Amino acid sequence: MNKINKGPYSGKLKAVIFDWAGTTVDFGCFAPTGVFVEVFRQKGVEITQKEARGPMGMHKRDHIREITKYPRIASEWSMLYGSECTEKDIEELFTNFIPLQLSVIEDHSTIIPELPGALEVIRSLDMKIGSTTGYNKEMMQILTSFAVGQGYIPDSVVCATDVPAGRPAPWMAFRNAENLGIYPMQAIVKIGDTIADIEEGINAGMWSVGVVLSSNEMGMTQKEISMLDTKELERRKLLVREAFFEAGADYVIDDLSEIGELIYQINARLAGS
Repeated sequence: MNKINKGPYSGKLKAVIFDWAGTTVDFGCFAPTGVFVEVFRQKGVEITQKEARGPMGMHKRDHIREITKYPRIASEWSMLYGSECTEKDIEELFTNFIPLQLSVIEDHSTIIPELPGALEVIRSLDMKIGSTTGYNKEMMQILTSFAVGQGYIPDSVVCATDVPAGRPAPWMAFRNAENLGIYPMQAIVKIGDTIADIEEGINAGMWSVGVVLSSNEMGMTQKEISMLDTKELERRKLLVREAFFEAGADYVIDDLSEIGELIYQINARLAGS
Protein backbone atom coordinates (compact mmCIF):
# COMPACT_ATOMS: atom_id res chain seq x y z
CA MET A 1 0.00 0.00 0.00
CA ASN A 2 1.25 3.45 -0.94
CA LYS A 3 1.15 5.75 2.08
CA ILE A 4 1.27 8.99 0.07
CA ASN A 5 -1.18 11.58 1.38
CA LYS A 6 -3.82 12.07 -1.28
CA GLY A 7 -4.81 15.54 -0.09
CA PRO A 8 -7.64 17.19 1.84
CA TYR A 9 -10.59 15.42 0.18
CA SER A 10 -12.48 13.38 2.79
CA GLY A 11 -15.57 12.25 0.88
CA LYS A 12 -16.19 8.89 -0.77
CA LEU A 13 -15.09 7.54 -4.11
CA LYS A 14 -17.37 8.68 -6.90
CA ALA A 15 -16.01 6.81 -9.92
CA VAL A 16 -13.85 4.01 -11.24
CA ILE A 17 -11.83 4.45 -14.43
CA PHE A 18 -10.94 1.13 -16.03
CA ASP A 19 -8.45 0.25 -18.71
CA TRP A 20 -9.76 -2.07 -21.46
CA ALA A 21 -7.54 -4.89 -22.82
CA GLY A 22 -6.16 -6.94 -19.94
CA THR A 23 -8.40 -5.25 -17.36
CA THR A 24 -12.04 -5.49 -18.45
CA VAL A 25 -11.70 -7.47 -21.71
CA ASP A 26 -9.10 -9.66 -23.43
CA PHE A 27 -7.74 -11.73 -20.53
CA GLY A 28 -3.94 -11.60 -20.71
CA CYS A 29 -3.95 -8.65 -23.17
CA PHE A 30 -3.27 -10.67 -26.32
CA ALA A 31 -4.97 -8.62 -29.05
CA PRO A 32 -2.27 -5.95 -29.42
CA THR A 33 0.68 -8.16 -28.48
CA GLY A 34 0.55 -10.43 -31.50
CA VAL A 35 0.00 -7.49 -33.84
CA PHE A 36 3.13 -5.70 -32.62
CA VAL A 37 5.12 -8.87 -33.28
CA GLU A 38 3.66 -9.14 -36.78
CA VAL A 39 4.23 -5.53 -37.89
CA PHE A 40 7.91 -5.75 -36.95
CA ARG A 41 8.21 -9.18 -38.60
CA GLN A 42 6.87 -7.64 -41.81
CA LYS A 43 9.80 -5.22 -41.72
CA GLY A 44 12.28 -8.06 -41.20
CA VAL A 45 12.83 -7.52 -37.47
CA GLU A 46 11.82 -10.31 -35.11
CA ILE A 47 10.63 -9.23 -31.65
CA THR A 48 9.52 -11.42 -28.77
CA GLN A 49 6.17 -11.40 -27.01
CA LYS A 50 7.92 -10.01 -23.95
CA GLU A 51 9.43 -7.17 -25.95
CA ALA A 52 6.06 -6.46 -27.55
CA ARG A 53 4.41 -6.26 -24.13
CA GLY A 54 6.97 -3.90 -22.57
CA PRO A 55 5.38 -0.49 -23.29
CA MET A 56 1.79 -1.80 -23.22
CA GLY A 57 -0.86 0.72 -22.24
CA MET A 58 0.58 3.59 -24.24
CA HIS A 59 -0.86 5.08 -27.44
CA LYS A 60 0.00 2.44 -30.04
CA ARG A 61 2.23 4.79 -32.05
CA ASP A 62 4.14 5.65 -28.86
CA HIS A 63 4.28 1.95 -28.04
CA ILE A 64 5.93 1.21 -31.38
CA ARG A 65 8.39 4.06 -30.87
CA GLU A 66 9.41 2.63 -27.47
CA ILE A 67 9.98 -0.83 -28.96
CA THR A 68 12.34 0.65 -31.55
CA LYS A 69 14.42 2.11 -28.73
CA TYR A 70 15.26 -1.31 -27.24
CA PRO A 71 19.02 -1.72 -27.82
CA ARG A 72 18.71 -5.14 -29.48
CA ILE A 73 15.92 -4.05 -31.78
CA ALA A 74 17.56 -0.72 -32.59
CA SER A 75 20.75 -2.59 -33.48
CA GLU A 76 18.93 -5.07 -35.73
CA TRP A 77 17.06 -2.26 -37.45
CA SER A 78 20.30 -0.37 -38.12
CA MET A 79 21.99 -3.48 -39.47
CA LEU A 80 19.05 -4.17 -41.78
CA TYR A 81 18.40 -0.65 -43.04
CA GLY A 82 21.73 1.10 -42.52
CA SER A 83 20.27 3.80 -40.28
CA GLU A 84 18.31 4.30 -37.08
CA CYS A 85 14.54 3.91 -37.10
CA THR A 86 13.06 7.30 -38.02
CA GLU A 87 9.71 8.93 -37.28
CA LYS A 88 8.75 8.12 -40.87
CA ASP A 89 9.51 4.44 -40.17
CA ILE A 90 7.48 4.57 -36.96
CA GLU A 91 4.55 6.10 -38.82
CA GLU A 92 4.74 3.33 -41.42
CA LEU A 93 4.78 0.66 -38.69
CA PHE A 94 1.79 2.31 -37.02
CA THR A 95 -0.08 2.56 -40.33
CA ASN A 96 0.51 -1.17 -40.84
CA PHE A 97 -0.55 -1.86 -37.27
CA ILE A 98 -4.04 -0.35 -37.60
CA PRO A 99 -5.72 -2.78 -40.05
CA LEU A 100 -4.12 -5.78 -38.37
CA GLN A 101 -5.37 -4.65 -34.97
CA LEU A 102 -8.86 -3.97 -36.32
CA SER A 103 -8.97 -7.48 -37.77
CA VAL A 104 -8.34 -9.24 -34.43
CA ILE A 105 -10.18 -7.09 -31.89
CA GLU A 106 -13.39 -9.12 -32.17
CA ASP A 107 -11.48 -12.30 -31.36
CA HIS A 108 -10.23 -10.75 -28.11
CA SER A 109 -13.37 -8.89 -26.99
CA THR A 110 -14.61 -11.28 -24.29
CA ILE A 111 -15.05 -9.54 -20.96
CA ILE A 112 -13.02 -10.59 -17.93
CA PRO A 113 -15.03 -13.15 -15.87
CA GLU A 114 -15.08 -11.04 -12.70
CA LEU A 115 -16.23 -7.86 -14.47
CA PRO A 116 -20.04 -8.35 -14.17
CA GLY A 117 -19.81 -8.74 -10.40
CA ALA A 118 -17.53 -5.70 -10.16
CA LEU A 119 -19.97 -3.62 -12.21
CA GLU A 120 -22.81 -4.64 -9.93
CA VAL A 121 -20.83 -3.49 -6.87
CA ILE A 122 -19.87 -0.18 -8.47
CA ARG A 123 -23.41 0.61 -9.61
CA SER A 124 -24.84 -0.38 -6.21
CA LEU A 125 -22.64 2.32 -4.68
CA ASP A 126 -23.98 4.89 -7.18
CA MET A 127 -20.53 5.33 -8.69
CA LYS A 128 -19.76 6.24 -12.30
CA ILE A 129 -17.59 4.20 -14.66
CA GLY A 130 -15.05 5.72 -17.03
CA SER A 131 -12.42 4.12 -19.22
CA THR A 132 -9.12 4.89 -20.93
CA THR A 133 -7.31 3.02 -23.68
CA GLY A 134 -4.35 3.05 -26.00
CA TYR A 135 -6.69 2.10 -28.86
CA ASN A 136 -8.03 4.69 -31.29
CA LYS A 137 -11.71 5.46 -31.93
CA GLU A 138 -12.08 3.05 -34.84
CA MET A 139 -10.75 0.20 -32.72
CA MET A 140 -12.95 1.18 -29.78
CA GLN A 141 -16.08 1.27 -31.92
CA ILE A 142 -15.56 -2.42 -32.54
CA LEU A 143 -14.62 -3.28 -28.97
CA THR A 144 -17.40 -1.29 -27.28
CA SER A 145 -20.03 -2.83 -29.55
CA PHE A 146 -19.04 -6.30 -28.36
CA ALA A 147 -18.77 -5.11 -24.76
CA VAL A 148 -22.34 -3.75 -24.87
CA GLY A 149 -23.56 -7.18 -25.93
CA GLN A 150 -21.96 -8.61 -22.80
CA GLY A 151 -23.49 -6.00 -20.48
CA TYR A 152 -20.51 -3.66 -20.15
CA ILE A 153 -21.44 -0.05 -20.91
CA PRO A 154 -19.09 2.52 -19.33
CA ASP A 155 -20.39 6.05 -18.80
CA SER A 156 -17.31 7.45 -20.55
CA VAL A 157 -14.85 6.06 -23.09
CA VAL A 158 -11.75 8.12 -23.87
CA CYS A 159 -9.11 7.06 -26.40
CA ALA A 160 -5.49 8.13 -26.58
CA THR A 161 -6.35 9.83 -29.89
CA ASP A 162 -8.94 12.04 -28.14
CA VAL A 163 -6.31 13.92 -26.14
CA PRO A 164 -2.88 15.54 -26.71
CA ALA A 165 -1.00 12.49 -25.39
CA GLY A 166 -1.83 9.02 -24.12
CA ARG A 167 -0.49 7.27 -21.05
CA PRO A 168 1.42 7.92 -18.87
CA ALA A 169 0.09 11.46 -19.37
CA PRO A 170 -3.05 12.20 -17.31
CA TRP A 171 -5.14 13.75 -20.09
CA MET A 172 -7.43 10.77 -20.71
CA ALA A 173 -8.20 10.59 -17.00
CA PHE A 174 -8.95 14.31 -16.88
CA ARG A 175 -11.24 14.02 -19.91
CA ASN A 176 -13.10 11.18 -18.19
CA ALA A 177 -13.52 13.28 -15.05
CA GLU A 178 -14.92 16.08 -17.19
CA ASN A 179 -17.27 13.72 -19.04
CA LEU A 180 -18.47 12.21 -15.76
CA GLY A 181 -18.74 15.57 -14.01
CA ILE A 182 -16.65 14.33 -11.10
CA TYR A 183 -13.96 16.05 -9.06
CA PRO A 184 -11.58 16.14 -7.26
CA MET A 185 -9.41 13.46 -8.81
CA GLN A 186 -8.96 11.88 -5.35
CA ALA A 187 -12.59 10.79 -5.69
CA ILE A 188 -11.64 8.50 -8.57
CA VAL A 189 -9.83 5.16 -8.60
CA LYS A 190 -7.98 4.04 -11.72
CA ILE A 191 -7.68 0.29 -12.33
CA GLY A 192 -5.38 -1.10 -15.01
CA ASP A 193 -3.08 -3.95 -15.94
CA THR A 194 0.08 -2.19 -17.16
CA ILE A 195 2.79 0.01 -15.69
CA ALA A 196 1.55 2.81 -17.95
CA ASP A 197 -1.88 2.48 -16.30
CA ILE A 198 -0.34 2.88 -12.86
CA GLU A 199 1.62 5.93 -13.99
CA GLU A 200 -1.48 7.45 -15.58
CA GLY A 201 -3.36 7.13 -12.31
CA ILE A 202 -0.53 8.69 -10.32
CA ASN A 203 -0.03 11.56 -12.77
CA ALA A 204 -3.74 12.35 -12.67
CA GLY A 205 -3.86 12.38 -8.87
CA MET A 206 -6.19 9.38 -8.68
CA TRP A 207 -5.94 6.25 -6.58
CA SER A 208 -3.92 3.92 -8.78
CA VAL A 209 -4.59 0.17 -8.72
CA GLY A 210 -3.05 -2.74 -10.62
CA VAL A 211 -4.89 -5.96 -11.42
CA VAL A 212 -2.71 -9.07 -11.63
CA LEU A 213 -4.18 -12.25 -13.09
CA SER A 214 -5.66 -10.91 -16.34
CA SER A 215 -2.86 -8.42 -16.86
CA ASN A 216 -0.41 -7.73 -19.64
CA GLU A 217 2.29 -8.04 -16.97
CA MET A 218 1.18 -11.62 -16.26
CA GLY A 219 0.68 -12.25 -19.98
CA MET A 220 -1.06 -15.61 -19.67
CA THR A 221 -4.37 -17.13 -20.70
CA GLN A 222 -6.83 -18.39 -18.11
CA LYS A 223 -6.01 -21.95 -19.16
CA GLU A 224 -2.28 -21.40 -18.78
CA ILE A 225 -2.81 -19.93 -15.31
CA SER A 226 -5.01 -22.87 -14.30
CA MET A 227 -2.21 -25.29 -15.23
CA LEU A 228 0.36 -23.68 -12.94
CA ASP A 229 1.04 -25.31 -9.59
CA THR A 230 0.32 -23.16 -6.55
CA LYS A 231 3.94 -22.31 -5.85
CA GLU A 232 4.69 -21.17 -9.40
CA LEU A 233 1.45 -19.18 -9.61
CA GLU A 234 2.27 -17.35 -6.40
CA ARG A 235 5.79 -16.65 -7.64
CA ARG A 236 4.52 -15.08 -10.84
CA LYS A 237 1.82 -13.11 -9.06
CA LEU A 238 4.42 -11.74 -6.65
CA LEU A 239 6.59 -10.52 -9.52
CA VAL A 240 3.65 -8.63 -11.03
CA ARG A 241 2.60 -7.19 -7.68
CA GLU A 242 6.13 -5.97 -7.00
CA ALA A 243 6.31 -4.34 -10.43
CA PHE A 244 3.04 -2.47 -9.84
CA PHE A 245 4.05 -1.32 -6.37
CA GLU A 246 7.47 -0.27 -7.62
CA ALA A 247 5.68 1.85 -10.24
CA GLY A 248 3.77 3.55 -7.41
CA ALA A 249 0.46 1.67 -7.20
CA ASP A 250 -1.63 2.42 -4.13
CA TYR A 251 -3.14 -1.06 -4.21
CA VAL A 252 -2.78 -4.26 -6.19
CA ILE A 253 -5.58 -6.80 -6.53
CA ASP A 254 -5.57 -10.31 -7.98
CA ASP A 255 -8.78 -9.76 -9.94
CA LEU A 256 -11.89 -7.59 -10.10
CA SER A 257 -13.77 -9.71 -7.56
CA GLU A 258 -11.84 -7.71 -4.93
CA ILE A 259 -13.29 -4.38 -5.99
CA GLY A 260 -15.82 -4.15 -3.17
CA GLU A 261 -13.15 -4.52 -0.49
CA LEU A 262 -10.87 -2.17 -2.45
CA ILE A 263 -13.49 0.60 -2.50
CA TYR A 264 -14.21 0.05 1.20
CA GLN A 265 -10.54 0.40 2.11
CA ILE A 266 -10.04 3.54 0.05
CA ASN A 267 -13.18 5.14 1.45
CA ALA A 268 -11.95 4.35 4.95
CA ARG A 269 -8.63 6.07 4.20
CA LEU A 270 -10.42 9.07 2.71
CA ALA A 271 -12.48 9.35 5.87
CA GLY A 272 -9.32 9.14 7.97
CA SER A 273 -10.41 6.00 9.78
